Parts: sequence; structure tokens; C-alpha cells
Amino acid sequence: QVQLVESGGGLVQPGGSLRLSCAASGITFSIYTMGWYRQAPGLQRELVAGITSGGSTDYGDSVKGRFTISRDNAKNTVYLQMNSLKPEDTAVYYCNAKLAGLRIITGYWGQGTQVTVSS
Repeated sequence: QVQLVESGGGLVQPGGSLRLSCAASGITFSIYTMGWYRQAPGLQRELVAGITSGGSTDYGDSVKGRFTISRDNAKNTVYLQMNSLKPEDTAVYYCNAKLAGLRIITGYWGQGTQVTVSS
């Protein structure tokens, strides 16, 4: 049974930082492309960041230069470091695992963690 468990969301002021974690089980983590997507109310789910098994990364245009994705294959965990957060980053953030390209929306999903950026 595949499980992706996100943690680290919460309320943060504009300009602040958060670090999301996603612990995976039930998959051979090291061969999967891992990613973070987000969905705000009334909007479609969008790519935030992705990282391949080989370490190549991809970012959504709105987060480039502010967010960093990384993975620790020994811990079966993927991270999303979010800096300089803006109110428009407010959304539910979902962890994704797939055997597909960085921008293909498929695979396994976590339950999501809420990130709220507000003063």
C-alpha cells in the first residue's frame, strides 16, 4: 500500500519561510519522480516543483528562485523549502510520486497540507 504523508504546513506571515516534508512508503522511492503540487480554492492543481530520480528539478514559474525541492533517498522523503512566501502561495500542497516525466500529472498523491500566508 502506497502512502505519502505530508507535514510542515501552517500559517506564516508574508516574507516568511516554511519547510514541507513528504514521507513515502510502499514504493521504491529512489526510482520515482517526486513532486509538489498545490491547489487554491477555485483554481486548478498546479505544479510547484518536481525532482527526478537522478536529481533533475523543475519549478513552476511563480516559485522559481524562492522554493527549493530536495530528496533524501535514505529516508524516503522529499522536501520543499519555501522562502519569501507571498499571500498568493496560500493553497493546499500535495505530494506526488510517479514513474513519469516531471510535468505529467499522474501517480500517487498525499492527503495534502494547508499553507496559509497571511499577516
